[in-house]
Amino acid sequence: MEGVNVLKILTNMTDIIRSASQGCDNGALMDHFGVLIQGVLAVVAFSTLMLKRCREPKEERRPWKIWFYDTSKQAIGALFIHFTNVFLSDLTEEDPCSLYLMHFLLDATLGMLVIWSCVKMVSVIIEKQQYTLLVFGEYGDPPQAAAWLGQCVLYLIIMIVEKTVITLVLLIPGWTKLQTILLNHIPNPQLELVLVMLVVPFIVNAIMFWVVDSLIMRKYKKMKKDNSLENTSNSNRTSMYDDETQVLLGSISDHYRSYE
Repeated sequence: MEGVNVLKILTNMTDIIRSASQGCDNGALMDHFGVLIQGVLAVVAFSTLMLKRCREPKEERRPWKIWFYDTSKQAIGALFIHFTNVFLSDLTEEDPCSLYLMHFLLDATLGMLVIWSCVKMVSVIIEKQQYTLLVFGEYGDPPQAAAWLGQCVLYLIIMIVEKTVITLVLLIPGWTKLQTILLNHIPNPQLELVLVMLVVPFIVNAIMFWVVDSLIMRKYKKMKKDNSLENTSNSNRTSMYDDETQVLLGSISDHYRSYE
């Protein structure tokens, strides 16, 4: 009898643990706590770009307008991917937190490869067609809002292609098992939500934002250096022309003096 009672107790404890580790409920990503976590994520993720700007040398900093154009494209793309993942995660009856994490991790790995390939392909087409306003990171001199808007629309189209590819990949059988393994050992749904919607996205987004912004800034510094070299070259040419003119005028003056 005692053995049977012990078995019943162990069975009840197992049921309690299983019920506690079911993960987030449907709609948990968009309830009050979920929205609060997403707001904190947006603030801390964007603050990494502000911190990076403050740590940059003053002579290498982009003007505020150029900096806003560069970072806003990243922000728009990140917001689109985030809310698309939230929407897709709530479509099924499975744990939305683990499904969101699957989407996010695939976006940060396979998705980045898709985005890179699309950007390369689009850049080749833009260069051939000579659509100068759509070249990523170049906004004209002075910077034009039309160039920024066109690049934002183009970047959003690339994000839609990337999200479509990732969604099709997740339809492949076998992802459900990995999805249950990822967060199966976290008994508290709110702790799971914080890990999925704040901790992991903040770390990954901070790294991605920092790297992408560094690449954009390197391109800006290269353009600035090229413009500086061009201006120096033009200045040298003007100086040489002035010297040649003075020599020519001097020789003509000497020639007339010899006749006098």
